[in-house]
Amino acid sequence: MDFKQLFQKYIHKFKSLWGRLKSHQYVEKARSIWGTGTIQKSSRISYDVIWSILLFFLIIGVVGGFFAGGVGAGYFASLVKDEPIRDYESMEQDIYNYEETSSLFFADEKYIGDIRSEIYREEVELKNVSDVLKDAVIATEDEYFNEHEGIVPKAIVRAVVQQVTSASTQSGGSTLTQQLVKNQILTNEVSFERKAKEILIAMRLERFFEKDQILEAYLNIVPYGRDASGGNIAGIQTAAQGIFGIDASEVNLAQAAYLAGLPQSPSSYTPFENSGGLKDKEGLQPGINRMHSVLNRMYESNYITKEQYDEAMDYDLTADFTEESQSPIEKYPHLTFEAEDRASDIIMEHLAEEDGYSMDDLNNDEELKEEYSILADRALRRNGYQIHTTIDKETHDAFKKIAQNYEHYGPDWTGLVEDSETGEQVKDTQQIQTGGILIENASGRIISFVGGRNFDEDNQFNYATQATRSNGSTMKPILVYAPAFEKGIIQPGTPIADVPRTFGDYTPGNYGGGYHGLVSARTALYNSYNIPAVDVYNRFNAQDPVSEFLEPMGITTIGENEYAHQSLGIGGTSDGVTVEENVNAYTTLGNQGQFADGYMIEKITDQDGNAIFEHESDPVDVFSPETAYLTLDIMRDVIDQGTGTYLQSQIKHGGVDWAGKTGTSQDYKDAWFVGVNPNVSMGVWIGYDDENSIQCPSCSLSYSQRTQKLWAELVNTASDINPDLVAPEKSFERPDGIVSRSYCATSGKLPSDLCEEAGLVQTDLFNAKHVPTEEDDSLIRGSYVMVNGRAVIAGENTPDEFVEGDGLTFNPEFLERNGYDQVGDLSILFPRTNREAWEKIGLPQSEVSNDVIEDDGEDPAAPGSVSESGGELSWNSSNSNDVVGYRIFRANNPDSSFNLVGSTTGTSFNVPDNNAVYHVKAVDYFGLESSASNEVVAGDVSNADEDSESDQDNGDSGGDADEESGDGDNNDNNGDNDDDNNNDNDGDSDSNDSDQENNDDNQGTNNDDDN
Repeated sequence: MDFKQLFQKYIHKFKSLWGRLKSHQYVEKARSIWGTGTIQKSSRISYDVIWSILLFFLIIGVVGGFFAGGVGAGYFASLVKDEPIRDYESMEQDIYNYEETSSLFFADEKYIGDIRSEIYREEVELKNVSDVLKDAVIATEDEYFNEHEGIVPKAIVRAVVQQVTSASTQSGGSTLTQQLVKNQILTNEVSFERKAKEILIAMRLERFFEKDQILEAYLNIVPYGRDASGGNIAGIQTAAQGIFGIDASEVNLAQAAYLAGLPQSPSSYTPFENSGGLKDKEGLQPGINRMHSVLNRMYESNYITKEQYDEAMDYDLTADFTEESQSPIEKYPHLTFEAEDRASDIIMEHLAEEDGYSMDDLNNDEELKEEYSILADRALRRNGYQIHTTIDKETHDAFKKIAQNYEHYGPDWTGLVEDSETGEQVKDTQQIQTGGILIENASGRIISFVGGRNFDEDNQFNYATQATRSNGSTMKPILVYAPAFEKGIIQPGTPIADVPRTFGDYTPGNYGGGYHGLVSARTALYNSYNIPAVDVYNRFNAQDPVSEFLEPMGITTIGENEYAHQSLGIGGTSDGVTVEENVNAYTTLGNQGQFADGYMIEKITDQDGNAIFEHESDPVDVFSPETAYLTLDIMRDVIDQGTGTYLQSQIKHGGVDWAGKTGTSQDYKDAWFVGVNPNVSMGVWIGYDDENSIQCPSCSLSYSQRTQKLWAELVNTASDINPDLVAPEKSFERPDGIVSRSYCATSGKLPSDLCEEAGLVQTDLFNAKHVPTEEDDSLIRGSYVMVNGRAVIAGENTPDEFVEGDGLTFNPEFLERNGYDQVGDLSILFPRTNREAWEKIGLPQSEVSNDVIEDDGEDPAAPGSVSESGGELSWNSSNSNDVVGYRIFRANNPDSSFNLVGSTTGTSFNVPDNNAVYHVKAVDYFGLESSASNEVVAGDVSNADEDSESDQDNGDSGGDADEESGDGDNNDNNGDNDDDNNNDNDGDSDSNDSDQENNDDNQGTNNDDDN
């Protein structure tokens, strides 16, 4: 409306007012009397004088009025000259562009609350606001709302006069339309220029918009003080919910009057304290008084009857105020912050894409990324997004309760820590903390998580998604064994030597310091032996398995400088991984080798319900289904017979096909358990912030048991809540490419006849592509004999009584090919299980030689200097180089025949009795005997009887008859040696049968094993 139109409008109103004045009954009567002329005649002179004066002032007034109007109009025009002419679209965008708080939701549309914001607002349509509430607002804020065209001139004049005169009681001069313009288009600046623009825009706004549109916009922007949690609120729907806990469509008359009165002074009239909670009776009274004023206005304006007015005045409103509540940050702090962070990243990418940028562009330009990060955070807090998470409310509530109340974390730690600001050592007390997460294998959907035992001002850390810690032996399945299966380097039955080993400058060790001999990959993994894991990892770590396997499974926190460390195969990492990363990687095994990246945000919609983001899973092939199944099958044994057997007494839902892995970092700083079933993967971690040892000798449970028990309590509860998902009846599906095959335990190859003879044939699962095709060659027949201090494979004619190994021995080529010839005492290769069968394999005290012994065709030289003392014969070795042993012969007296009484590979022998004569013969590699040595008399033989067999030959005639006796003595000696070996190994076993896990890492990273 231009100035000419405005002037004409007021001229028209002046004429209308003048017409009504002339037709008034008193004016008509005065005009009638005046028409008789009586007054004129009697006071003609006075009349002329007065009329002249009146006419003069009337003319002056009209001229002055026009002058003042012209000046005012000119001044008004000067104030608004820079204000652009706004069209409908621009004004629509402005008045409806109010900040609306984004909201968070659990899965299944369950409301969590609003995200952090300076002010909380929820948009509402006018049709969802009760009529009584609309009437209360109009009666209070703008009684002429339905009649005026944006402004009320007399109200403006009254407000100006009150402002100029500094009147103690002032009434507002702004209509609802003007207030909307002030809040949404202009500013709160106090100036004539801003007021003039407000008037002009308000009048223009009324031309384009219906009254309902203006009222709806106003109701959504007006501030209403605080809610029960102390948060600042705006908008009528947020006010109704935050103050009375009901929708704006449900308020009664008294509640409507209270809400309508709040905008005049929200901070004074709000019923809640700044920190949340209801004010005292005195603090509530100003708001109640204001409500009464509103009711009075409604009654005077005929919006309500006297009866309604009286009833509302007597209404006890204080009973309707909602109880003190927790904000989402207070009730679900870990979830609120985590969801906000993830949503902000998604919105950042969305905004960038709208502007033509990709995430690669942002990642390559820090300033650009920072800009869009700020824009995303601003949009998150102003644009009213609805953020739908994957978190199951009931499970999350249960997890939170368990984490807070679990009784077996272990003791608090008190000691000196470095102050992050000053760098000085200060005394601190820390609790053992925990993090856990439950993820669906096929989709990556995060069902719930444990962010820590608590969340407060001193500890606002999410241990499930932010803490990076060494994952110990939980690294073995995903970085060592599964990749090795995939590459065909090993299979579950592949023997690996758990013996003292050094890899470059790295010498790993097992907990307790013991060794376990030749064990299968299956046994090594479910018992979590370190040395076999490092051995396998060392076979292919030069091929960068981190980039090939770990990174495609979402583990990106490990530093590139750690990739080459052999200790990484057993979880030795200084940078560490998060609980989410670790468990997410395990879902790959549960999803038949496909990795679905974990996610928490399912969908984000804008204020109009349009989806700006919807998650779509895009699984990546990492392992073959066969590799995944083989790894899981071994991990079943972790629970059945390995380091996780404690779980058997803790899992509530029986029959679930769980596979799992324990883990411990160096010096017992971290403990883990990750479990996988066909549907979900669940993992937990415990440890101190400053990475102190979590061992507790006084605790009723070991640290590993404490971790497993916590895992079980979380899983049991999740299974109760959602059994179909967390406790499925189905088992892991066995791929067609998995076959069962027999193999030799010494080499992993197809069993040979000798392997069967030794009782070392075992059966395990194989990927059909990698079944053994070669026959075992680790064993050979003939065993060995000692020749000149060397172990030499026994010849065809070598006497059996001098042969070691019960007819079987390791093939020297096999020992050399596998590096076992470097371990020293080969008995360390014997595992602790099925040891009786292993001991049938002869073990030399030094390297077995394939040297050929040349046959010189001559009898060996006889031993010399045979003597007897205390019932023991001793002699000097034969001078021949091919002697394998000695035979001892006895006679009753020097004139009697000598019979074979024993044999030995040494140079001494305990004689059966002292009343006899003895001599010794040397026996060579080819079975030839030397002549008899000098005779030795033991005891008194003067009265000895003649030997009844004096006519028999001294050689082979007695040898066959008494060889069993000689072998028996020899076997007794071997038996003693075996007993000694068993005792030594039992000692190792005892030293390792504890629940503790020792880590030895020469590289300063980590060396892990579990029990």
